[in-house]
Amino acid sequence: MKTRLTELLGIEHPIVCPGMSWIAVPELVAAVSEAGGLGILATGPLSPEQTRSAIRRIRELTNKPFGIGCTLMMPGAKENAEVALAEQVPVINFSLGKGDWIVTRAHAYGGKVIATVVTEKHAQAAERIGCDALLVTGHEAAAHGGEVTSLVLVPAIARLVQIPIIATGGFGNGGGLLAALALGAEGVAMGTRFAMTQESPLHANTKTAITGKQVADTLYSTRFDGIPCRVMKTPRTDALQKKPMGLLKALFTALSVAKSMQVPIPKLLLGTLLKGPATMLQIAYFGAATPRFKLATEQGNLEQGVQMIGQIQGLIDDVPTVAALMERIVEETEMACQRVEACVRPVN
Repeated sequence: MKTRLTELLGIEHPIVCPGMSWIAVPELVAAVSEAGGLGILATGPLSPEQTRSAIRRIRELTNKPFGIGCTLMMPGAKENAEVALAEQVPVINFSLGKGDWIVTRAHAYGGKVIATVVTEKHAQAAERIGCDALLVTGHEAAAHGGEVTSLVLVPAIARLVQIPIIATGGFGNGGGLLAALALGAEGVAMGTRFAMTQESPLHANTKTAITGKQVADTLYSTRFDGIPCRVMKTPRTDALQKKPMGLLKALFTALSVAKSMQVPIPKLLLGTLLKGPATMLQIAYFGAATPRFKLATEQGNLEQGVQMIGQIQGLIDDVPTVAALMERIVEETEMACQRVEACVRPVN
């Protein structure tokens, strides 16, 4: 398959595995890149030293292009981006922050930069600072999608920018890829779909639960981590949506998490205070939610844990290898294209 995205990134297929915390680890990232897509390493849970080790591990597993993701509002993200730049990672994907300095330094060594956006305004701003592509995240997506569905958001942004768009949110098969291309995207990111592969470290219990869920079995609320977030619907998340964690408990839990991740507490407090009260509160709630996310993802505990998941979960009922999945998606796209061509073929 050939689009502007495949040419830009030097990949075979316009299919991306986004940087999902605790899931997009080196083995999954490398498997996606080896299969012809682009795997993006999640650096949110990692220290700079761990990020460096993960990057080098990916390079041991593949010589294909790959990327890393950095959520710039979070503590430690700037340091992880610095590591990626020093290691000259081919693609850097940033979100929730100003990434102009990343663009300048990545371009200096020939790297590409993708900005994650959920609005037209942010998309245009990312293009102005020189980003090479956009990861446009619709409402259907796992975790922090936007308020507008992919069906509307993708074409809305496509008509305003000239750089390639990667559509995210609600995509998990070849028909979805073809639809995204028709909407003006140059490729898709399939987080939930790649989380449900054999190379994914997502716990087996959680994988089994996903195969039994329907498309409506998710919740979208600010009450899980302080930012609008889509998660799997369970008795636990139902309860959390009705009664969120109190601020004092959130702050205490967030500091405990920071300590366990070896983030210096004085630096954390100063950094978050400088970003303003609203950002400080968001970071506190996100940090407090981390143990719940890890329980579901790493331990398969959905009674106490919270699993970030997209609505596409309702269309997933198996756990293939990444290579088999990629081959299937390409075949499905070709078949979907043939169906569309048959529908629009002129009648003699």
